Amino acid sequence: MTEVDLDHHRSGDAVTAELRADVVAGLTAARKWLPPKWFYDADGSELFEKITQLPEYYPTRSEREVLAAHAADVAKLTDAHTLVELGSGSSEKTRLLLDALTAHGTLEAFVPLDVSESALAEAAEAISKDYPGLAVRGVVGDFTQHLGLIPGGRPRVVAFLGGTIGNFLPAERAVFLRSVREVLDEGEWLLLGTDLVKDPRILERAYDDAAGVTAEFDKNVLRVINARLGANFDVDEFDHVSYWDAENEWIEMRLRARRELTVEIPGADLTVSFAEGEHIRTEISAKFRPRGVEAELAAAGFALAHWWTDSQQRFGVSLAKSVRG
Repeated sequence: MTEVDLDHHRSGDAVTAELRADVVAGLTAARKWLPPKWFYDADGSELFEKITQLPEYYPTRSEREVLAAHAADVAKLTDAHTLVELGSGSSEKTRLLLDALTAHGTLEAFVPLDVSESALAEAAEAISKDYPGLAVRGVVGDFTQHLGLIPGGRPRVVAFLGGTIGNFLPAERAVFLRSVREVLDEGEWLLLGTDLVKDPRILERAYDDAAGVTAEFDKNVLRVINARLGANFDVDEFDHVSYWDAENEWIEMRLRARRELTVEIPGADLTVSFAEGEHIRTEISAKFRPRGVEAELAAAGFALAHWWTDSQQRFGVSLAKSVRG
């Protein structure tokens, strides 16, 4: 397979230190939590790809439908020389954009960024092979920290797909969107995927599938802590729980202790006690309304140019231009 360049901005020691800090902060809080980015080692990335193929998990199919219908519009509107994808994973849907931009004749470079080096390398190598002449440069990094280090010629379109923006709390979303705007020149573009508010039954099934794949994905954060920090979590002592928070309009994923537990985490110099039934919040996945998306983009320095949804109006994709702040 074709070799591609990877820029590394997350050394093993730095990742471990970052995980240690998150574990200490989250597992000593009054209501325990862990950031969702720690799902994604090689096994976690593979599990998530399986989730995207499940019958209950509509977001990937819905977003793909939108991109299939409007990728050519994105190409014509942006004239992008560089496509940047944040949290790229397998970059499967991104091929719709790559095809459209290539056909449009402007695309010169593809820059995928992901925390998982294994998933990134595999996807970047496959795209380099399938799109000869396209400069592919993967960035192993965290999109909350390393946006300013993204290479690529102007004009750029930054794609942040999959509804991942929903994993941020509202205040964090504002900071993140503003950080994207700050690395873009005036007139460059953001393509944003947002899952929409809908029947809670559809949402709850999407995050708690019958086959149990999401449960294994949720528990993978404990396996990552075991592997990196020498912890002794028994993942079978935790149940996956998801529920719809109607007030905040987000899905929460949690891990619930089946009984009283004490867990040793030597790499964080930490002993953590769990009461029976105690939860660790591992992810929120906010769902959006169109006017709210437009308002958040505007507050960050973007002007909404186009809003598209799938045929069932389950998922929204917005194309926004960076404007003078």
